[in-house]
Amino acid sequence: MASIEMQGLTKTYPGGVTAVDGLDLTIVDGEFFALLGPSGCGKTTLLRTIAGLEQATAGTLLLGGRDVTTATPGKRDVAMVFQDYALFPHMNVQDNIAYPLRIQKMALGERRAKALETAQGLGLEALMGRRPGQLSGGQQQRVALARAIAYRPQVFLFDEPLSNLDARLRLEARTFLKRLQGELGVTTVFVTHDQAEALAMADRMAVMESGRIRQVGTPSDIFHRPINVFVANFIGSTPMNLLPTVVAGAGEGAHLMLGDVRLPVPATAAGLLHDDGEEVLLGSRPEYTDLSIEERPDSLSGKVVVVENLGATALVSVETGGQIVKAVVPEGEEPRIGEPAWMTPQHHRALVYRQVDGLLVARNRESANDTRTESVTA
Repeated sequence: MASIEMQGLTKTYPGGVTAVDGLDLTIVDGEFFALLGPSGCGKTTLLRTIAGLEQATAGTLLLGGRDVTTATPGKRDVAMVFQDYALFPHMNVQDNIAYPLRIQKMALGERRAKALETAQGLGLEALMGRRPGQLSGGQQQRVALARAIAYRPQVFLFDEPLSNLDARLRLEARTFLKRLQGELGVTTVFVTHDQAEALAMADRMAVMESGRIRQVGTPSDIFHRPINVFVANFIGSTPMNLLPTVVAGAGEGAHLMLGDVRLPVPATAAGLLHDDGEEVLLGSRPEYTDLSIEERPDSLSGKVVVVENLGATALVSVETGGQIVKAVVPEGEEPRIGEPAWMTPQHHRALVYRQVDGLLVARNRESANDTRTESVTA
């Protein structure tokens, strides 16, 4: 197995488009690492650069301590699973799985045995004579995985391999893939734009925007303490509520004003707001925003405008002060549309972001997995 180290890694295309912009990142040996971000953020270009399908314009790339910056794909000892699986349509399952071994000039009998062994581990042994066109999407995905596993690489690279599956199969494949990677212990880089996938599967993850990494950390770190407004809005099944407020007072005596509503400074930013009159954003995830249909002091009052049934919970949208604030409530506790409601951000879960630069206001703390997780103003 191998670690992956990037030092100032850059990829610029003709015309001056920079898809990967001077990245410094280390992915440790055996880690399941997710690259997450919106379309066009550079995550697939970065993955292809690790694979050698794109050549870096500048910087250094090390795999297992070996400099592979200019090495061809075949010299990097990586296996890639593409979004469309990239199976050979004229070959059956057995030959698709064995193809990388054929390129390695492994003897026919040995590569067939290796292909069968890998296929059995993925429940494909009954499909060995079929061609890709005769397989379902889930079966094709397992064949693509089997081809990568049979090669026994140092690094797995996955480019949104679950995006073509339906919702239920995608969930099953997610669990299967995470379990398989844990059993094999192969360093894995998984590209996705689906934050639920990244949060569920990754040991650590990086959130990318415009070719740069905005935050690196564990899924828990990034969900609970997004480093800036972009990450806060991108991570989570529903965007974080970001309420424009004004600091009143300073230090330990500060509080936040939203119109004429006085709100306490969240515990994460207690004592860190020193500029009376500064404009900041109060961040509160819908899951950590309490809703009551009975009047509460120091709460945001408004009217329920939308109730969305999520199964075991409901997402309630309340119009207050000309904006929409959302809260998640348990099943059976949904208010009626048009009913008055009071919203209260949970004090120990809420966050504060500076409006001038969008950065989190919180005390610096080291993550057990990556000391760069929090580079916040304090």
